[in-house]
Amino acid sequence: MATRRKAQPVSEEILQWWDQLQRTGCQEARNSLMEHYYPLVKYTAERLHTRFPGEVEVDDLISAGVFGLMDAIKLFDLSRGIKFETYCSQRIRGAILDSLRGMDWVPRLVRSRESKVSEARHRFEAQNGRKPTSGELHESMAVTSGEFEKLQRDCSPSGFVSLSRKWYETDGSRDVCEIDVLEDVTSENPVDNVLRDDIQDLVTRGLSKAERLIIVLYYFEELTMKEIGRTLALSESRVSQMHTAIIQRLQCQLESRQAELQPV
Repeated sequence: MATRRKAQPVSEEILQWWDQLQRTGCQEARNSLMEHYYPLVKYTAERLHTRFPGEVEVDDLISAGVFGLMDAIKLFDLSRGIKFETYCSQRIRGAILDSLRGMDWVPRLVRSRESKVSEARHRFEAQNGRKPTSGELHESMAVTSGEFEKLQRDCSPSGFVSLSRKWYETDGSRDVCEIDVLEDVTSENPVDNVLRDDIQDLVTRGLSKAERLIIVLYYFEELTMKEIGRTLALSESRVSQMHTAIIQRLQCQLESRQAELQPV
């Protein structure tokens, strides 16, 4: 949690650093001032961080704030009698916010359109005491149908989630992130594939080529009898007869091997 840093009186040493920097451009004096005022960057970044989503890393905010501190030191005029902390805080804050705007994936034009729709919706709610329908919102905005459809598309809620975001903490040295628990629904289970191949081999063992094709195409490839007949150059009724005969034979074989198929 960020704690407020109390402003301290400017020491003689700090005044000397400022004097050296502004008279001679001394880099050592500049670096000393950067190090001295760095806690102000950290304080500002931590305060802003509490207002942003978890995907925003405080270290990124601090890095952006350091550039704001560099600009503040470069542009500050000690002779004006203004407290540097006051001047610097605004520079640091502005640099952090500019950095976040630069990372925003939504174009400014879309943000502007979203703002227009939101304003029209709020006006309608204030006047009528309820949310507007799509047609009422369209009418209140006085735009063409095409323009309104485009506004709605642009304002559709969308977002990104960082796959490196922490999912939960562990007792080990490595935290579990989003990417570690993300399910790939398109991938096949290798165990299921092995079992499927074993069952296919067991069921088709001892069958002729045509009989094996009928079983595989019907049960594993999910073709219809008509499609199988077209593939094997047979009539649909002939495929159906062969299928019935194969199933009866397999039932007898499986009954005779029932003990072998029992789980251990």
